[in-house]
Formats: sequence, C-alpha cells, structure tokens
Amino acid sequence: MTVATADLIQRLPKTELHCHLDGCVRPGTLLELAAEYNKPMPADDTESLAAYMLVDDAENLEDYLERFSVTLSVMQTAAALERITYELAEDAAREGVRYLETRYAPVLNVRGSLSLEETIEAPLRGLARAQREYGIVGRIIVCAIRNMAPEVSLELARLAVGYKDRGVVGFDLAGDEIGNRASRHKDAFDYARAHDLPCTCHAGEGDGAESVRDAVHRCGACRIGHGTRLIEDDSLTQYVADRQITMECCLTSNVQTRASASLDTHPMRTYFDRGLNVALSTDNRLMSGVTLTDEYQKAAKYLGFSFEELCTVARNGFASAFLHENERRVLLAAADQEIATLLEEVRK
Repeated sequence: MTVATADLIQRLPKTELHCHLDGCVRPGTLLELAAEYNKPMPADDTESLAAYMLVDDAENLEDYLERFSVTLSVMQTAAALERITYELAEDAAREGVRYLETRYAPVLNVRGSLSLEETIEAPLRGLARAQREYGIVGRIIVCAIRNMAPEVSLELARLAVGYKDRGVVGFDLAGDEIGNRASRHKDAFDYARAHDLPCTCHAGEGDGAESVRDAVHRCGACRIGHGTRLIEDDSLTQYVADRQITMECCLTSNVQTRASASLDTHPMRTYFDRGLNVALSTDNRLMSGVTLTDEYQKAAKYLGFSFEELCTVARNGFASAFLHENERRVLLAAADQEIATLLEEVRK
C-alpha cells in the first residue's frame, strides 16, 4: 500500500458532493461584499474574519450553524450569488476537483428582492463560467430546512424539479435534526422522487442512527449527508452497505459539531472496511477552515487510508454523482484514466 502524500492527493481527481455554498465564501469576498452592501462584519480584515468564521468552539450542530447568518447577510443579490459560486468552483478546480455539487437553501436568499428562480439562475451562471475557464463540472442541490414548515420544503422541491436538467441535480434536507424528523417533510421528498429527482438528506449528524433510518426508509434518500452516527445501528449499517447508499463523509466538520469525538475515531474507516459506499467532502470550507485536499490528508493521517484506498473513495464520488448515467460515465472514465496513471507512477 502506498502512503498518500500531499502531492498525490492534490493530483488525484476528486469530487465534492457535500459542499454548502453559504459555508464556502472566501473571507476577502465576504469583506468586499459587506462593504458594498453596507453589512456589518464581526472583523475588519481578512485574517481576523477567517479566524472568527472558523468554528472551533461549538458544543453541537446548532452552535456550528450560527455562523451562517454572517455569510447569508451578503448573499441576497444575483451578483453576489454568481460571484461566490464561481469562486467556490475556481477554488475546488485548483485542488483537483473535477465535479462539484454545491447545495444551499434558496429560501434563505430571498430577503432582498430576488425571486426563488433568480437564486438558482445566478449560481448556475457562476458554475457555467467556472466550467468554461477551468473545466470543472458544477451542479446544484436544493436544500430545504428541517425547522421550517413542510409547505416551504414542498415549494423548494417544486423549485428543484423545475430546474431539473437545467443544472439542479438533487434535493436535500438540512438543519437541526433534534426534534425535526426528516419524515415531517416527506411530501417534499415524495414530490422530488416522483419527478425523478434524486434525494440526499442530512442525517445522523445532530441526532442518532434513527435519524438515518427515517431519511432512508421514510424519505427515500439514496445518499446520506454525514451519517456519522449510523454506526450505532448495526442492522441499518448493513442495510446501507448492501444497497450502496452513499455516505457523504465530512471529517473536520463532524468533529467541530461533536458528531464525532475526534478525527481518529470517526467511523469513516469502519464504514469503508464494511463495504459502505463512502465519499469525502468538505461540508463548509470557510467554517471548517479546510480544502478537500486537507480532508483527504486527514483520512490518511488519522484513519490510516492508503493512497490506493483514497483512490477508491475518490472514485466513489464520481460513481455517486447526481448526474445522468451518460454524463457520469464520461467523468468516471476520465477519472479512472487519471487514477490508473497515478497508480502506475507510484508502483514504479
């Protein structure tokens, strides 16, 4: 087995399947937009603002989510949404990401004059520009919020379906899990799936394995965001493995939110060894202070992943993309070729 060096991980073709747009704003951009829109910021310089936005003091998921009010304050115009999305895709492309799914809740971006439709179209323009300039393929997942009314979630599912085949590839549910069961929003999931839009769902991060069970069996999620506490239910863990329901693992943020006690006890290693389909993502680059390369390096350092195993994790991301099969096949074939070249190089 080959040691996963920083250089190899950087060159490895990767995907970002779990990446929140409002958690990935560049600190410098945040300051510039705040000045433009006359929004107060908790710090006046880039370094201090980045330090403030890094969540290293959260007691739980709810504490972690509080920082998002800062980024959302400047994400209320089409220009800001387009810029932030473009910059996220640019940053990802520079670290070897070939395919990006960014997710956000459009209902949180209409506090100004934007319509829900405009909150989709502006990020799509940013992704299209990044694809032209960097070759990265980018798509959108529309998020509903657990503590909002189910009727709002259904409206967002309808919005997502309306942009199916125009850049939106999935539907998700995020937010505080405690006291907010995913199945409360079952109508939204049913609508998305009835219109052939795949669904993921945040679960097993702020609550236990029962939350994952609810997302899988009641809401029909074919991917799970985090799923850190799935391991508490052995039967369900086996079910998820048997059906290859993708686990969108985010190491750093799971430690920040106390979903995992530490990096070296994160269940991703166990999931991988048990045959679960695990993919690795950043969750929130700003709040977690990470790149995807960082996350792969942490998987190697703290969980003992070899480079060959990380190649499998990277490949899982391409295979689990919410794309049409013909698009997915093209990306996966290109990734396989790059991976084969890298593996041949390290074995010489």
